[in-house]
Amino acid sequence: MNLAERIKSLPSSPTLAMSAKVKQLRAQKIAVVDFGLGEPDFSTPDCASKAGIEAITAGFTRYTPSGGIKELREAIAEKFRKDACLAYDVSEIVVGCGAKHVLYSVFMALCNPNDEVIVPSPYWVSYPDQIQLAGAVPVFLPRCRDDNYQFSAEQLDKVTSERTVGIVLNTPCNPTGAVYNEKTLEAVAAWAVKHDVFVVFDEIYEKFVYGAKHTNIATLDSMRDRTIVVNGVSKTYAMTGWRIGYAAGQKHVISAVENLMSQTTSNPNSIAQKASIEALKKGDESVRNMVEVFSSRRGVVLAELQELSGFKCSHPLGAFYFFPDVSHYYGGEIRGRKINNSVDFANLLLDEAKVAVLPGCVFGDDNAIRLSYVTSVDNIKKGFKQIKEVLG
Repeated sequence: MNLAERIKSLPSSPTLAMSAKVKQLRAQKIAVVDFGLGEPDFSTPDCASKAGIEAITAGFTRYTPSGGIKELREAIAEKFRKDACLAYDVSEIVVGCGAKHVLYSVFMALCNPNDEVIVPSPYWVSYPDQIQLAGAVPVFLPRCRDDNYQFSAEQLDKVTSERTVGIVLNTPCNPTGAVYNEKTLEAVAAWAVKHDVFVVFDEIYEKFVYGAKHTNIATLDSMRDRTIVVNGVSKTYAMTGWRIGYAAGQKHVISAVENLMSQTTSNPNSIAQKASIEALKKGDESVRNMVEVFSSRRGVVLAELQELSGFKCSHPLGAFYFFPDVSHYYGGEIRGRKINNSVDFANLLLDEAKVAVLPGCVFGDDNAIRLSYVTSVDNIKKGFKQIKEVLG
């Protein structure tokens, strides 16, 4: 039986693959410091967990509307009103099985074969593959560490063609931790209006900013109706396993996404929907606590990185990642191992230092590695101590 061509070239998720390696080593009683997975190491807020239990007890375990229950979409609409002064009707909001699923459904709804979607690079690993699965072509817009990963309308124009239909923006960014400033967002807005294209705006890390301001591009002039905003509860409320994401945008786009979901997943998990309502309504204190802890950890990682002369890194203003350039070590040998690229370097750290990181090549920059700090300060210090012992 032959596989479809679209599946043959589809890579597995590198983040989940690294997580599986870490679990395998730990099953062998090998201690590993995990800087790989982008999953908050906090518990789901009690209010959300209790709501999930109550939903089970009450028998709320049946099919729901394919785009999510009205109460959850109302809570999401209120969240947009409170956080960004954006007014969305419930018919302009759809709920899916995690933000990743929502993004995939949005690309499927908006892209035709051979359309081009611009993807600023470095990028979250799934954007290019999801765009290709939708039959479109990802076109990469290189960004520079020295510019804090900002870019201009002129740079956008250089990668724009007659086949360009949109751009995907991720801020705060995975993997760089960069936060787009208003100058960059205004440049994107002017470009989008000029070329009459859409913006998929992924703000899944919106709450995790440190001394920076997060701006939703849909709040800028003429951008509400050409922007599809994607978010979820996974990162913000430490609910990764609950799998609830959502999107807001023009009604006809949201209806198309909901129709696609009706044919693929039927509906988001009913119990998780009830839990998400309570998280959105009552989880703000948990978020503030997480941001405070992450900010402290960010400072520890920054201090550790500054002690490693072979690491070049910007100061990320958001999310919970660092994306240091480690190409200083390429072309040499460490502990008898030839280091030529980010995969070699990541494997070195896992095998020799027992520290898990992700190679930058999967994010579009082979000179870098991604380090997440969703682990304790003690683990962070232990991990860097082991890295220093290997690098010498």
